[in-house]
Amino acid sequence: MRAPLVLLAWAAFLALASAVLLTGVLPGDEWVRQAVLAHAAPPVVEAMRWINLVGTWRVLLPVALGLLLFPRTRRRWWLWVLVLLLASALEFLLKPVIGRPRPESAAFGFPSGHATAAAAYLTALAYAAGDLPPLGRRLTRAAAACLIVLVGLARIVLHAHWPSDVLGGIALGLGCAGVAALISESTARSPTGPTSPAPPSRDAPSRTRPGPG
Repeated sequence: MRAPLVLLAWAAFLALASAVLLTGVLPGDEWVRQAVLAHAAPPVVEAMRWINLVGTWRVLLPVALGLLLFPRTRRRWWLWVLVLLLASALEFLLKPVIGRPRPESAAFGFPSGHATAAAAYLTALAYAAGDLPPLGRRLTRAAAACLIVLVGLARIVLHAHWPSDVLGGIALGLGCAGVAALISESTARSPTGPTSPAPPSRDAPSRTRPGPG
C-alpha cells in the first residue's frame, strides 16, 4: 500500500471529524440519506440486513484468522492484531468525544463502528491477497472494496447512521490498516543483518605463491 493513500485516508477522517464536531449534521447528510432511502424497497432492506453482518465479529473474526493463511500478514501477525483492535478502540473512544447523535437515535454515531471494522479488516485481507496469483489477487481486492461500500450503504438503509458517519468509519479503518501495511512493508525491506561472504569456489585458482623447490 502506498503512503500517499494512507495519508489521504487519515486526512479525510480528520477533515470529516472536524466538520462533524463543529457543525453536527453536514449539509449533504440529509440529502444523501434520503436519496439512499428512496431506493430502499423491502427486498433491498432485507438484503442489507444480511450484508450488515459483514461488519460484525461473526464475519470479521474468521477474516482475522484467515490472515494467518497468508505469509504477508502471518510474518507480523501481532502487528495486524494490534492495529485492527486499535481501529475498534479508536471508534469506540471517539464517539462520545465527537458526540453526534444518530439519525433516529440519541446514541452517538460518528464514526460508524460497522464501517470502521469492515474497512480495517477487509483492507487487511486485500493487502494479504498480494500473495495470491494475479487473478485471485484482483478478485479478492474487488470483493473487499465492494463489501466495504455495501456495509456502509447498509448502515444508512437500516437508519443506523448518517452518510458522514459511514465515510468517517471507512476512512478510519483504511487509515489504520494502511499504517499496518506500511510498517509491515518497511520492516520486510529492512536488512536483517550482515551477510557472510560466500566461500571460495573449489574451481577457482589458488592465489598462494608456490614455495621454493
